[in-house]
Amino acid sequence: MSTMGFCCCYKQADVMKCVDTIVDKCTDPGCCLSRMRPRYKRLVDNIFPSVPQDGLVKNNMEKLTFYALSSPEKLDRIGEYLFQKASRDISRKRNEFVMIAMEAMDQLLVACHAQTLNLFVESYLRIVQKLLESSEPSLQILATQSFVRFSNIEEDTPSYHRRYDFFVSKFSSMCHNNNPNLVTMEMIRMAGIKGIQVKFKSNIIKTVSDDLVENIWEPVHMDKIVPSLLFNMHTMKSKTELVVESGISEEVNDKTDSFSLAESCLRELIGRASFGHVKSVIRPVLKHLDAHHMWVPNVFATQCFRILMFSIQSQYSYAVVETLMTHLDENSNASPKIRTSIADVLSKIIAIAANESVGPTVLEIINSLLTNLRTSVTRRPPSNIGLSESDGENEYREALIHALGEFAAHLPDYQKIEIMMFIMSKVPQFKSSNNPNDLHVQRMCLKSLLMVSTKYSSVQMNATFPQSFLDLLLKTLTASEDEIRFIVLRILHTLLDRHNNVSKLSKATVDISKSDINLEKCSRSDTIFIRKHAQDIYVSIYESLEMTNNTVDNVEAVYTTLALICIELLSEETVLDFIRLILSIQELAITNAVLSTQQKFHLHALVISIMLLVAVVTDLHPLKDYVEKIIEQRKLLSATHLLPEISIHNEVKSASLLPAGVLIEEPELTEALKASGIDITSEAGPVLTHRRSWVENTNMSMKGSFTDLSNLDLDSVNSTPAMQRRFSPNEDLSFEAMKRSLLDNPVIKVEQNTRQTQLCDMFRNTSFQDLVAISTASKDEETLHTKITDVFNKVDISNKLSNVETNNQPVPIYETLFPELFAF
Repeated sequence: MSTMGFCCCYKQADVMKCVDTIVDKCTDPGCCLSRMRPRYKRLVDNIFPSVPQDGLVKNNMEKLTFYALSSPEKLDRIGEYLFQKASRDISRKRNEFVMIAMEAMDQLLVACHAQTLNLFVESYLRIVQKLLESSEPSLQILATQSFVRFSNIEEDTPSYHRRYDFFVSKFSSMCHNNNPNLVTMEMIRMAGIKGIQVKFKSNIIKTVSDDLVENIWEPVHMDKIVPSLLFNMHTMKSKTELVVESGISEEVNDKTDSFSLAESCLRELIGRASFGHVKSVIRPVLKHLDAHHMWVPNVFATQCFRILMFSIQSQYSYAVVETLMTHLDENSNASPKIRTSIADVLSKIIAIAANESVGPTVLEIINSLLTNLRTSVTRRPPSNIGLSESDGENEYREALIHALGEFAAHLPDYQKIEIMMFIMSKVPQFKSSNNPNDLHVQRMCLKSLLMVSTKYSSVQMNATFPQSFLDLLLKTLTASEDEIRFIVLRILHTLLDRHNNVSKLSKATVDISKSDINLEKCSRSDTIFIRKHAQDIYVSIYESLEMTNNTVDNVEAVYTTLALICIELLSEETVLDFIRLILSIQELAITNAVLSTQQKFHLHALVISIMLLVAVVTDLHPLKDYVEKIIEQRKLLSATHLLPEISIHNEVKSASLLPAGVLIEEPELTEALKASGIDITSEAGPVLTHRRSWVENTNMSMKGSFTDLSNLDLDSVNSTPAMQRRFSPNEDLSFEAMKRSLLDNPVIKVEQNTRQTQLCDMFRNTSFQDLVAISTASKDEETLHTKITDVFNKVDISNKLSNVETNNQPVPIYETLFPELFAF
C-alpha cells in the first residue's frame, strides 16, 4: 500500500502499526480518518470544547448519554476511553479538561442503570484514584466531591471484586493534611472526612446483609478511620476559629467546620455499630488517646466518650463502659495520674450506661471497680510509696469510688440493695489486723459502700437491712480501727435517715425541740424490725463505745445514730429497751477503768443528750422535766464538762468526783416513766436496772416486753448446772396418770392449763425478790453463798494458796477468786 494517499495523521504513525492504532491516534474531527473511528469515541471527543473555559458541550453530552442508554454494552468502553483522556490531561496539567471528563462521568453514572454499570464504575474509580493521587488540592477535592455523588447512587447488585482499601487510606491521609495555607488545609481535611463518611455509609447501607463484600468494621479500616476523625476533633477547632476570625475566606465560615463534621461522622459511625462492632470503634479511640498522651488532662477524652455514649444504641452503652474498664485493667502499671484520669472519665460516663444495665452486668461492673480498688491498695506496701505517688494513688481510689457511686445513683433501689450487699460481702471481716493493706482494703470498700448508700432512699427498714447485710455491718461496727467504725456509723446514718434529719443531729445538744426535727409516726413494720434486731444493734453500739481509741467524732457519730433510731424507729413499745441502753452507756462511763477521763465525759454528754431527745420525741413530759432538772444541776454544780459541746474543750477533771444529782438515777427515772404513762409493771423485775447479761450475751434474743413469756419453756431450769428440776408435789407420774393423759381427760387438761396460767402470771407480775422468797420459803435449803462455800472447800487448793493469808487466817478461795461476787 502506498503512503501517498494517506493524510498527515498517517505520516506521524509508524508504518508497521495496524490501521486501528492509526485511527485511534487521530483525534482531530476534521481528519479524514475520524470517520473510521468508533462512534462512542467520536461522541466522547465531541463533548470536549476547543477552549476549556467553555466547559462541557451539553448538546453533545446529551447525544453521548442517549447512545449509552441505547447501547449499554458500550458503557465499559466509554468509561475506559474517558479514563485514558483524563489520565493524559492529568499528566499534562490540563486541569480544565480533567474537570470536564469528571463531569461527564458523573452524568453518565446518574443516567445509566444497566447491569453493565459495574464495568463502567471500574473506570470511574480509576479516574478518582488518579485525581486523589494528584498533588493538586483542587483535583483532590474534585475527586472527593465526585466520589460522594457516586456513593449516593443505588446499585442493583453489589460488586464483589471492588476493593476500597486505597480510598480509606487516602481519605484518612487527607484528614491529616498540613498545607501551609490554612484555608486549603481546612478544605482538604473536610474533603477527607466527607470521603470517609460516605465510604462507610455506602458500604454499610448497600452491603449490610452481604457477607461476601468487604467489611468496613475490620480493624485494618477502623484503625485508619477513627484516629483521623479524632485528630480533626482535637486539632482543627482552634485553627478553624483563627481562620474565621481573620476573615480569610467565607468558605470556612460555613454551616460546619472540620471539627463539627468529624464529630458528626463519629456519631454516625458509632450509631450504626451493632453490638459485635462496638469494640471495633472503641479500641482505636483508646489507642489514639494512649499514643498521643491525651489522658492527662482528660478533657478531650471525656468529650469523646460522652459523644460515644450519647450516640451509641442505648442497649449497647454498657459495652463502652466494659471496654473502658478493661483498658483500665490493662493499664494497671501506668502512672497514677493516667489511671486517675481514666477512672475520672469512667465516672462521668458510667451513669449513662446505668439505666440500660441489668442482671449480672451490674455486678460485673461493680466487681471490676472493687477489683481495681483492691489492686491499688495492695500494689505495694504503703511504706515504700513516695509522697507524691501515694497522693496519686489516693486520687485514683477516690475516682473509682466516685465512679461506683455515679453508677449506683442511676439504678433502681432494689439493685442498690444488691450492690450494697455485694460490696459488704467483699469487705474483709476481722476485729483487728497488723497488716496495713488489710485495713486499707477494708476502709476503701466501706467508703464505696458509703458512696452507694448516699444514693439510696430508705422506705422500710426491713427492706433496707436484710439480715445478712445487717449482721456484717454490725460486725464491722466493732472493729478496732476508729476510722472504720466512723465510716460504718456514717453508712447507718444514710440508711436510717428518711426525713433529712442528719444535718440537724450531727452534734450532741441539750437544746432541741420537736419543731427542730421532722417526725413521722413509727409504722408497724418498723416496730417489728426494731423489736427483732434491737439486741444486735444495741450490743454493737455499746461495744463500739468501749473502744479506747474513740475520738470526739466517733462519739458524735454514735449520738447521731442513736438519735436517728430514736426518731425513725422508737415507739412506746420499744422505748424501755432504748432507755436500758442509755443507762448502760452511763454505767460504762462510771465503771470502766480503761477509758480516759475525757472519753467518760463524752459518754455522759451523750447520755443526757439522747435521754432528752427520747423525752421530746415520745412526748414524755415528766421524763423531759427530770432530764432538764439534771441539766440544770450540772450547770449549777460546775459539772458543765458533762454537757455536750462544752466537754469537748473543757479541761480534764477527775471522773470519780461527780456531785450528787448530776447523773440519771434509776428510782427517779422510774417514777418519771410511770408519771409519763409507761406501763412498767408489765416488765418483770426492776426494768431499769442495767442488765449486763444482754450486753455480754449477743446470742440472746431480747424482747420488747415480757408478755411473750407464755411462749417460753418454763422448764428450762434443767439447763442450769448443779440444779435439778423440781416437780410439783401435785404432779402424778404413775402409770394410771399416764394412761389418763392418753385418754385425753378434759378435766385434767383444764387443771393443767390453770396451773400453767397461774405460773405464768406469777413470773410476769412478781418482782425478782418475791420470786426468790417464794422459791426458798418452803424449803430448808442452804443459801447460794453457803453452797458455793462447801463446793470450794472440797477442792484441794492448799498448794496454790499457801501464801494467801489475812491476819494469820486462811482466806476462802471464793473470796480470792471472785471478790466482787461475795462482797457484803
